This record gives sequence, C-alpha cells and structure tokens, in this order.
Amino acid sequence: MLHHFLSNIEGIELPKLFTYPFHYTPHPLCRLAAEQVQHYIATREEWHAELMEGKMFGVLVVEADEKIGFLAAFSGNLAGRNDHEYFVPAVYDMLRPDDFFRQEEANISAINQRIKQLESSDELCSAREDLSRIERECDDKLRAIKTRLAEGKALRNRHRAEGRYSDEELILASQRENAEAQREKRAIREHLENATTHLATLQAEIDELKHERQRRSAELQMRLFAQFRMLNAHGEERDLCELFAPTAQQIPPAGAGECAAPKLLQYAYKNALRPIAMAEFWWGNSPKGEVRQHGMFYPACNGKCKPILGHMLTGLDVEPNPLIDIAPPEPKILWEDEWLVAIDKPSGMLSVRGKSGVRSAEEWAEERYTEAMIVHRLDQSTSGILVIAKNKAAHEALQKQFISRTVKKSYVAMLDGVISHQQGEIRLPLKLDYDNRPRQMVADDGRAAHTIFEVEGYTNGCTRVRFYPITGRTHQLRVHAAHADGLGTPIVGDDIYGTSAKRLMLHAETIEFSHPISGELISLCSKAEF
Repeated sequence: MLHHFLSNIEGIELPKLFTYPFHYTPHPLCRLAAEQVQHYIATREEWHAELMEGKMFGVLVVEADEKIGFLAAFSGNLAGRNDHEYFVPAVYDMLRPDDFFRQEEANISAINQRIKQLESSDELCSAREDLSRIERECDDKLRAIKTRLAEGKALRNRHRAEGRYSDEELILASQRENAEAQREKRAIREHLENATTHLATLQAEIDELKHERQRRSAELQMRLFAQFRMLNAHGEERDLCELFAPTAQQIPPAGAGECAAPKLLQYAYKNALRPIAMAEFWWGNSPKGEVRQHGMFYPACNGKCKPILGHMLTGLDVEPNPLIDIAPPEPKILWEDEWLVAIDKPSGMLSVRGKSGVRSAEEWAEERYTEAMIVHRLDQSTSGILVIAKNKAAHEALQKQFISRTVKKSYVAMLDGVISHQQGEIRLPLKLDYDNRPRQMVADDGRAAHTIFEVEGYTNGCTRVRFYPITGRTHQLRVHAAHADGLGTPIVGDDIYGTSAKRLMLHAETIEFSHPISGELISLCSKAEF
C-alpha cells in the first residue's frame, strides 16, 4: 500500500529511468516528497535533540494502481526504535525485545560487565603493584650481587698480588661466593616468577572472556546479516553475507542493510509498489570530520550500500552512471618540449586509468608518447593544468619537486555562497572515509593538509576564490571549502560535498616549476572557463 500521496504534481513528468543512487540530481517528485518528510520531522519535538546530531533520511517515489505516492525511511534507528508509523519498517528489526539479537547482546553485555569488574578488581590492581614492586626489588638485589661479586674478585686479586693466601684458598673463596650468589639469584627468580604467574592467572581469565566476547560478537553479526534477505525487482532474494562475499571486504560492515535506500526498496518490492525515483537527504548538524549540509541531498554510501543496491536494482531500468557513460572531451596541449607536455585536462577525464573505463589523461599521453608518465593528478571533476613527463628521467626529476613542495600551483573555484573572510589559510588533516569512498573526512589522525586562499570577487551570490594548495591531498580543496572548520561553503557543482551541477567549478589555473633538465623556470597559465 502507499504510505503517502503526492499532491500538486500536475505537469511533472515521470522519469523514464530509475535513479542511479550513487550520482544523481533529485527528481522534482523526490524534492516534493522530501519537503513533506522534512515538514513532518520538524513537528516532532521529541526527536529534535537527536535529529540535530544528524541523520540521513530517504524518499522513494512509487506507483500503485496508477496512483503516485512515496515512502519515507531513516538510516539506522530513531529514538531507539525501528517501528515508527510514518516510515517504512526495517528490513529486519533487531530491536524487538524477544529477538535473538537483543538476547545475545545482553549476554555479551554481561561479559563486558564481568571484564570491567575483573579489570578494576582490588586483586588485579594489587597483583600488578606487587609485580612492579618485586621487579624493582629484584633488580636492586641483582645489582647488589653483581657489585658484591666484583668487589670480592677485586679483593682476591689484591690478596693474590700480596701473596697473603694460596691460589687454592682464593679459588675456594671464589667458588663459595659464586655458589651463594647463584642460590640468591634462584630465590629472586622464583619470587619474581611466582608474582608473574599470579598476575598472568588473573589476566588469563580476562583474556579468555575477551576472546569469548569477540567470538560471540562475530557469530552474532553473521547470524544477524543472514536475516537481512534483500529482494530485487525480479523477486530474487539474497542475504548480506552472500552479497558481500565477492567484495574486497568479504564481511558486511556494521550497519549494512539499515540505511534508508535498502529499507525503501525492500518495502516497495514486498508490497508490489513500482519504484520510480529515489533520493536521500541529511537532516541536522554535520558529523565531526564529515561534510554534511542540513537539508541537502546525498548519494547512497559505497561501503555499506553499493553491494546491496547493486543486487536490489536488478530488474529496474536504471539511469547510467554519469561519471562513466559520458565521454569527456579531449585535452588541449598548452605547452610542450622534448621532455614534458602540459595539457588542459577537461572536467570528467581521469588523470590515470581506472576500473570504470572512463578515458584518462594517462591513456591520452601513452597514445602519443611511448614513455609518458603522469607526474601529478587532478580529480576527475577538476579541470586545468596537468604536467606529463615524456620519459623516466624527466618524471623522476620533476616528481622530486612535487615531493619537496617547490612546485607552485593555484586553483580558481566558485563557492556556492558568500564568505566573509577575504584571505587566510586552512589546516585540516584528511583521511579516507572508508564506508563512503572516495569521500574524505577531517580527522586528527589524518594526513596534514594545508591550503592558502584569497577571495577574488562575488557574482550572483557566489564567491570566486583562488586556492594555493601547500599539500596535495585527495579532495583537499573540496573538503577545505565545504567543511565547517574550513570555509563552510562548498564549491559549486561539488556532487560529493555540496550540490551537483553541470560541472565542478574548480580549475587548476597556474603552475610554476623548474624544468627538470634545463633548470629554466616554467610558468604556465590556463584561464578557467567560468
């Protein structure tokens, strides 16, 4: 049955193909459905605090009995439950009190509690303190024995030199001292071993419980994943274990099957509703380190959803992936000599060949220069100057300049809003968001990323900015622009950290380096088309 009807949709044409969930522009029907969902959740005051921490919601426009309506879903759970009336149910509700998951989760929690009790017990603390004290005492005693033996030897040597005692007497004295020392050392080692064994016995119980906790948690996860039996448009059913087995990770990640998109499609298939279009939007504050804008639409995640949706979309006529199925234009040669060639890479072209089959600058170069090697890279969506070495010697020499950061580059970007700072620098370390690759996230344990910027002007509510990247991390300028601790304003057309458009308004406009062979200063410029 239809959960919610869409009104005022006259004049809106239905899409011919279903949404490609990993790169899309929301269909007008999805926008209308999202507005209704947003209005609903804004009225639920009891959810306000939790939602402000941030949550992904989804809408699926469906058709049944020639009527158009939509389904709504949230990722994970909401207010500790999966069964809210306005939204489709979970594929598998593990939060039911009588469910095996909750029962085994309680058993694992009891193990956790026992581990905490043992780790904080007086007996364990006392055993650790005793061992530490005994180790210090033993070290002191062993040093004293060593000193005593050395002094005894020195004394015997003087006596031997003075002729006070015979060699037989001195040897006997030495043997007595060494025998006594060995008895003392054995007693010391035994004392230390007893303390070590006592602590190890206490620790072994804890380690055994931790091993049991790990085993039971892994078994529980796999048993849980087997309950998520995902349908596709042909009615075929496969569980999460089957879907992730062929992937590099092999085991489903935690939370797989609980995102909004799989919930929506599962409910539609079970209730004979025809999927028409789908979209997901973020509600609330951005998670720490990530770039999520309140109310904005986002693609489905790769880590958790790609294997699942790859199966669930089977049987639907789905839009082609725009990043793969549209051939980019050919690059233009800006400058060239016998060692190097600099091109203006168009937006949409890869820098190096990838699995998608999209044409790359690397392939373009290899077709023309037999020993061509890419020196640096630009994102697929970024246009601008890309320098290519024609042989290994030029590549190695120029690459050293990039590594030592002596190459000077500047990028021009249009930001989707007005920023107040006219110039400044951004230092936000970045690392890969593994569940949502190729997204990057800000993290204390990420790689250092440093950008200098200056505003060049304002046009129609947008800000033209020049970036000077000091480091060259993946998506560095895009994240530094969009993140709240950066400029807080995404680049126009940024389909990953902002809102998609015809293209990403980011262009590598200038580059300056020393020629790897002649040492001549090379300065190149390619003006942005925007």
